[in-house]
Amino acid sequence: MNNKKIIVAVTGASGTNYALALLTALKKQEIEVHLIVSDWAEKVLKEETGKKVIELKKLATKNYSNTNLAANISSSSFLVDGMIIIPCSIKTCSEILHAHTSNLITRCADNMLKTKNKLIVGVRETPLSGPTLENLWKLSIYGATIFPLSPGFYHNPKKISDLESFIVGKALDLLGISNKEYVRWENK
Repeated sequence: MNNKKIIVAVTGASGTNYALALLTALKKQEIEVHLIVSDWAEKVLKEETGKKVIELKKLATKNYSNTNLAANISSSSFLVDGMIIIPCSIKTCSEILHAHTSNLITRCADNMLKTKNKLIVGVRETPLSGPTLENLWKLSIYGATIFPLSPGFYHNPKKISDLESFIVGKALDLLGISNKEYVRWENK
């Protein structure tokens, strides 16, 4: 097993297919994944992909309820290599920014910020309001990496899975995990 340990959180924003693709890639690389799925993410996953949350959970090493604030990962003493929230709802971004740690996702994110650990916030929303842009800017100042789930097209994607692979590859790059998920830019 790879010695990397990552927290993956899935919230109720559109784009749960990215979470599914990322978890699949992490499983292939035998990365230790601690997964938190919000209640709304379960609903969006079913709507967008036709899949049930159990299919996400099978791809993780350990699963947690978003209400379990007593989980080991809720403590800043739980050592991890980073956390990615994919997709991350605008509501969750706001809660993280304002240190509202009333659920496990926001508690773990707050731990990442206070320990200066990697926090990657995969935002899929468009367009973005002024207050949202301000919140994302402030999160970046506090140490989060803002990761718009906007795939590139220079690799000439032919199907949706090509776009998902692009995002997954970029996410793995941000987590410090080598991969060949997508074709990297090469000026010819």
